[in-house]
This record gives sequence, structure tokens and C-alpha cells, in this order.
Amino acid sequence: MNGADILARWESAKGSALKRALFSKALGIAVPYSGTIRPKILELEPGRCKVAMDDRRRVRNHLRSIHAIALVNLGEVSSGLALLTGLPPDARGIVKGLSIEYRKKARGRLIATCEANPPTDNAERDITVIAHIMDAEGDEVATVSVNWRVGPVPTQGGTRKEAPGRKES
Repeated sequence: MNGADILARWESAKGSALKRALFSKALGIAVPYSGTIRPKILELEPGRCKVAMDDRRRVRNHLRSIHAIALVNLGEVSSGLALLTGLPPDARGIVKGLSIEYRKKARGRLIATCEANPPTDNAERDITVIAHIMDAEGDEVATVSVNWRVGPVPTQGGTRKEAPGRKES
């Protein structure tokens, strides 16, 4: 499923609380590890996304705060949706690296907000997308930087669709 497919499904779901919940559940099924945090998509458009994660025992650490990796997962989900929904159909993105800066213990419902500048072609490049994770008081608890490798979608035979004017080396 490409970003345009995800966006089309969101557009048909966003007007109904039940459909938004089903959309978020389907995302968790399609991307199983991301589903472990039960992300709730609040807003989605090409280059922009807002995702919530509720505080629950399964995402907590021994310090009774939300686990560091759950925060990374939330940041990666929001960055991916923001970037991938803006890519052209012949491009894809793959996570190349992640980093996170923790600002305070994360407790309660968290919201990750992300803005990306998706390219308009499928030329290979690295793009860093930053997600800001806020708590219910509006304090930033973490910033997640996700380094994405964007490039052509592989074809059936294993070769890639190259951007016009680019040659494989």
C-alpha cells in the first residue's frame, strides 16, 4: 500500500469517530510493531500528521513512565505517515536511522506532531523528518528524528523504477 492509498482511506474515515478508530486499528495490523503502541491517528494530510498514544501498562517502563522505545515508535509512526502520504506513487521511503532526545518523563496521553517536506519525484535521497511529542499539559517530552531513505519503488523483476534522467550505476 502506498501513501496515496493510505491517504484515500483516511479521507473516507476521518468524518466518523468509529471509522477513524478502525483506520488506526488497521494501521496497527498492517504495521504490526507500530501497532503495539495502539496509535490513534488524529490528523493526516500529505506532509503533516498528528498521532496520539494513550498511557497504559503495556507501554510503561519500571519507572512508571512511558518506555523510551514506545516514544521512538510513536515518533516513527507519525514521521512515516507525514512523509509517505506525500510521496509520488513511484517512490517509497525506508527508515535508515532514528534518534531521540528526551526532555521529561512521559506520562498520560501523548501526541506526536510531525511536518515533512516530501519530494515530488522518486530520486534517491535521504530526508530527515522530526516528530515532536507533547504531553497533555503541552510540554514537549521528546523529539524524534527519523532519517528516511526515499527512492524508486522496486519493480516485479527486482529492478527499480529510476527517476527520469537518472541511470543506475
